[in-house]
Amino acid sequence: MIRAFAFALVLLILSGSAWPDECDSLLPPSVTVKRLEEPLSLITNHNHREITVLASTEHRPEKSALGLTRANATVKFDVKTSSFVDHQGRWECASPQIVVSFGYSPMTVYVASEFPKGSCAFNEIYQHELRHVKTYQDHLASIEREIAETLNRRFATGGPWRGPVGQAHARLEKELHERWMPYIKQRIASAESAQKLIDTPQEYARVGNSCHGEIKRLIR
Repeated sequence: MIRAFAFALVLLILSGSAWPDECDSLLPPSVTVKRLEEPLSLITNHNHREITVLASTEHRPEKSALGLTRANATVKFDVKTSSFVDHQGRWECASPQIVVSFGYSPMTVYVASEFPKGSCAFNEIYQHELRHVKTYQDHLASIEREIAETLNRRFATGGPWRGPVGQAHARLEKELHERWMPYIKQRIASAESAQKLIDTPQEYARVGNSCHGEIKRLIR
């Protein structure tokens, strides 16, 4: 995209056309990256068999799931482009201001309905799921700077982009959704390797044997 604009600029210079002075007054292109921060949802009206089925759809096959954390990776782009068009209406200079919001929306914790709120069993299972929540949140914080630096290198080019009129915004939208949305979602998805370190056989045994056998008794 930038090469095409640079080529267009050369053509303008060779043809003797001048850019409008207003181009210099545009703000430079910028990228702002924000983490999505939404309240955690808690669902307690599914029994452990239903939660086990949900876990299988998340590629987490388990004999019996007592709780589950589901996090939907979400990326949103908000683009505002200010521009000026030359007096012939053929060329423009444009400056995009890009806001990228990324994270999990929604993030939901399930605790099986066999375990009422306030019980020892509920608390053990819920605390286990909160470890997953924290791991997801910590992961977002760890990749925020990388994403911001990568996108700024690509888009915050220092000066307005120049090219044929009407093309800058469309090309930007296309690149954001075809190249950068998959990239950011892939970086978000890399949290799953850390999640697997939580769901160990030892941890399952600890939770299952907690509360003086209450959990095992309720799911028989």
